[in-house]
Amino acid sequence: MPKPSIPVYFHRAVQTVRRVSYPTRAFWNRVTEGLEMQDLWGQFKSEARTSYVLYSREVAWESIRNDHAWRRPFRIAWALFGAMLMKLSPARRVLLLAAILMIVFSGEAQIGNIVFGVKLEFFGAALLFLLLALELADRVTMKRDLEIAREIQRWLVPASPPAVPGMDISFFTRPANTVAGDYYDAFLRAKIHGEAPTLLLAVADVAGKSVPAAMLMATFQASLRALQESGVPFPELVRGLNCYACANSLNGLRFTTAFLAQLNVETREMLYVCAGHNPPILRRREGAIEKLDAGGLPFGIETEEKYECGTTRLETGDLLVIYTDGVVDAVNSEEVQFGEERWREKVGSVKPSESAAATLSHLAAYLDSFVGSARQHDDITCLIARVT
Repeated sequence: MPKPSIPVYFHRAVQTVRRVSYPTRAFWNRVTEGLEMQDLWGQFKSEARTSYVLYSREVAWESIRNDHAWRRPFRIAWALFGAMLMKLSPARRVLLLAAILMIVFSGEAQIGNIVFGVKLEFFGAALLFLLLALELADRVTMKRDLEIAREIQRWLVPASPPAVPGMDISFFTRPANTVAGDYYDAFLRAKIHGEAPTLLLAVADVAGKSVPAAMLMATFQASLRALQESGVPFPELVRGLNCYACANSLNGLRFTTAFLAQLNVETREMLYVCAGHNPPILRRREGAIEKLDAGGLPFGIETEEKYECGTTRLETGDLLVIYTDGVVDAVNSEEVQFGEERWREKVGSVKPSESAAATLSHLAAYLDSFVGSARQHDDITCLIARVT
């Protein structure tokens, strides 16, 4: 993948810092966290692009397109400034406007025959610094609260895979923000009426990101655990999850895609439901690829939805890869999507002899090499189960 182009002035500034004294270099390394120039520039471009998308949503683009060509740049600049201004509190809007006026109108003034300087740049810069400090304080406070929420969220998912004879399980998740709407789980269900033990695998993705999605993810986890503890059969467990999701989906606006599977540990027969989720990939020992897509709508849309349970049997050497759409929807700095085809090809090329953890590590590294420094826009989760 080509490295992002770096402006000459940016390159020269970094090289200058590297040639100065050790304390300055140490400070620079602390500020940049050891990132190289192309990584810093790529990160800046990604953040700038994301900020532009945020502010541009408030712009009446249709009205601007119909205006005279020479006026469009000015209207766009004014609309983007207005969108940014309205993101602040009223007091901070006044503070920003005052700072801009001080900087713009600083200079010389004349009263009669007397000319004197009006030096307001310093005060304008001070107000801008104060505004930055206030915004950073808010962000730090919010980040601290989100860190606590992330710790709580970590308690809801397993820290390590369960020990299941004949199965090698590994999972990986990376939230787009501090907290995520993705959920994964793997646990042995209690025996029902003397039946063989069963392994339940679950990967779910709540529509949206950050705090709202994380709250619904916690509800989904609690519902799944409560239903499985009651000992209901797998089809009833699926229906119960859909009912819980419908009760908390804001009339279908906050639906949840999910893949659920129940594996008989002794016979390796597996029941599964794909509820509007990306169909998992089942790579057979000999290399054949199967998609497990039986199921129905995402949870939380239709209370009376009838979910079709798919069946399959896992054999020694088979590899099951369950993932969320954050994997295949990832894009690089050129806005090229990773895509399902590239993902299937990579899964098909993994070594049959390596562990689930090693396979997951290789898949994650391949995805990261494709994405590069581009900003992550969605939560990424992957669960791998290999039959040994």
